[in-house]
Amino acid sequence: MRKSLSALLLSTMLVGTNVAIVPQVFAKTTTSVKSEAPGVAPQYDTTHVYVNPEEFDKFTDSLVATFGGTKSKQGVFQVTPTPSQTISQLVLTPVGTLSVFGFKTPIPHPFGLERTGYLVKDMDAAVQSAKANGADVIVDAFPDPIGRDAVIQWPGGVNMQLYWHTTKPSYNKLETVPENRIYVSKQSADSFVKKFVNFSHGKVVSDNPKAAGIEIGRPNETYRRIRVESDFGKMTVLVTDGHLPYPYGHDMTGYEVKNLSETLDKATKAGATVLVNAYKSDGREAAMVQFPGGYIAEIHAATK
Repeated sequence: MRKSLSALLLSTMLVGTNVAIVPQVFAKTTTSVKSEAPGVAPQYDTTHVYVNPEEFDKFTDSLVATFGGTKSKQGVFQVTPTPSQTISQLVLTPVGTLSVFGFKTPIPHPFGLERTGYLVKDMDAAVQSAKANGADVIVDAFPDPIGRDAVIQWPGGVNMQLYWHTTKPSYNKLETVPENRIYVSKQSADSFVKKFVNFSHGKVVSDNPKAAGIEIGRPNETYRRIRVESDFGKMTVLVTDGHLPYPYGHDMTGYEVKNLSETLDKATKAGATVLVNAYKSDGREAAMVQFPGGYIAEIHAATK
């Protein structure tokens, strides 16, 4: 089951690692709310994944075997404002960071619904800006041993966790920046994109009203695809009517690799299953893969 994680895990497990922060710079758009850009850099955009405890090691091993990278020390933590316990581990790959949890207790609501964790420069300012730009704060900021966290929700039901650390963390720069893949309705798309871009001080890179339907499993049709960039990283907004064949809509992140065929071979040898065979569209070759434990991801490479 793919679900949420907490920023507490990230800094707790990175203590003692040798990593250097390298800021990313993107063009900004003028926002309707006067505030500092809240994000730090794409390497702090972490995909939140939950798996059953008995599949935990198999899943994290498969990620490293597929993408490379390292795993932090595994531990048991409380990462919510109310009592809970979870096995937790950070997987740092060159193509994206994943926080992996295997809860040993029931998951307090609404945790398990947020898709990502975003590091912000100032928690109070970020929450205020999110509210001013139309987000709902569904979990008020709460303290943890190394900082603070909050969960916000954007139009279209898109949940994100914000986190801030008392001691500034520093993670390795990524070789390629992953894409948050967000599926929204036609009714919510414009509102979500406008409000998130204003909040993040980002920009719309492209807005294609007739993207190839093969990208969402409907090869004889077209759909609207919007790509956004900000200090938080990349985002692909897939605007659909919700008539999605499996596994589309279950994927939260798209990972860019140098060679798709080689990566898929590594993934299958590590126990993953290719759910959608490689196809070409919009200057890239892509496939859909399910890792041990159930996590589904899009993997793509630029075509020559």
